[in-house]
Amino acid sequence: MNGLNQIPFLKHGRSRAINAENPTGEKGSGGKAASNLGVGRKGSPCLCDLMPGSTVILADIRECGVIRHIWMTVDHKTTEADCFVLRDLVLRMYWDEEETPSVEVPLGDFFCCGFGQECLVNSVPIMVAPSRGMNCFFSMPFKRRALITLENQHRNPIPAFFYQVDYCLYDELPEDTEYFHAQWRREKLTTLGQDYTIVDGIKGSGTYVGTYLALSVLERYWWGEGEVKFYLDGDTVYPTICGTGMEDYVGGSWSFASYSGGKTVENTYCTPYMGYPFYSRHDQLVYNAYHNDDCPPMRGFYRWHLPDPIFFEEDLKVTVQQIGVRHGGLFERQDDLSSVAYWYQKENHAAFPALLSAKERWPR
Repeated sequence: MNGLNQIPFLKHGRSRAINAENPTGEKGSGGKAASNLGVGRKGSPCLCDLMPGSTVILADIRECGVIRHIWMTVDHKTTEADCFVLRDLVLRMYWDEEETPSVEVPLGDFFCCGFGQECLVNSVPIMVAPSRGMNCFFSMPFKRRALITLENQHRNPIPAFFYQVDYCLYDELPEDTEYFHAQWRREKLTTLGQDYTIVDGIKGSGTYVGTYLALSVLERYWWGEGEVKFYLDGDTVYPTICGTGMEDYVGGSWSFASYSGGKTVENTYCTPYMGYPFYSRHDQLVYNAYHNDDCPPMRGFYRWHLPDPIFFEEDLKVTVQQIGVRHGGLFERQDDLSSVAYWYQKENHAAFPALLSAKERWPR
């Protein structure tokens, strides 16, 4: 209940914020550090020199509350050595003393910026503004503790990392509160005739709220006929929910195409709940980072199930087919696909699959 029309009716919490100048979020302790302008004049706005292999704690809140907004940005570089920073930094989140993270995603992909490349995103829960201003508005409740960390798996130090975590403290939360989760996966070459797994192994009761897909096409012809499937509560061979195609899942149709001067033009777009914010052929930054035109076309998509959540009571598996169409009809294809699944669940989650190494996460 954080929409504009609900503000007068919200249950009041104690508003707090954590950043580099107030790492504990303590009341009345923001902006104390000194600069050349004096005490309390922007003395420590960021974390400096995050060394390769190091992990920093961004927030460690040992109370009951709800994270309402997260903003992050990382020092922008354009050299070849630095073009994969957003895939080399790993964001993790832990709730209530759990030993394995509920969120484990490369930083850029969490904010719908795959391939190590930033793009502009204008949606309800995720917004990315120029330049690398990454925002998340998913509510993230916790009853005893919230721990957020960032690991630098990049080859170089990170000169500056800016962030802020805005949250509210409460005396208690409802017993049936569901916890936020996000998981990243990738197949550099999908298996012919076998659906790509977006997420699997989710047990218990919860709500699936979103998907981010990052696709590098490795074969000719149209790639977007694969159907997204939701296997709910004991489904085995066939899912309860099955869509009509990848482009349809993110709200598009007919290859996202318009026609100009006898040529087909593929269109990107951002809407509150569905979007196609990134296509490498439209973005000069990608040409600079990837030596002009020597990599496969890359496309990023998001789909938020906020007006239409996917509820599950026992278990959940989400997949997408790799199917294209060419002269002669449909065909099974193999591409390079990575994804982020976003969901809430009550019970403790199963351990995630081991995260690929930094080099294995790099785009082609």
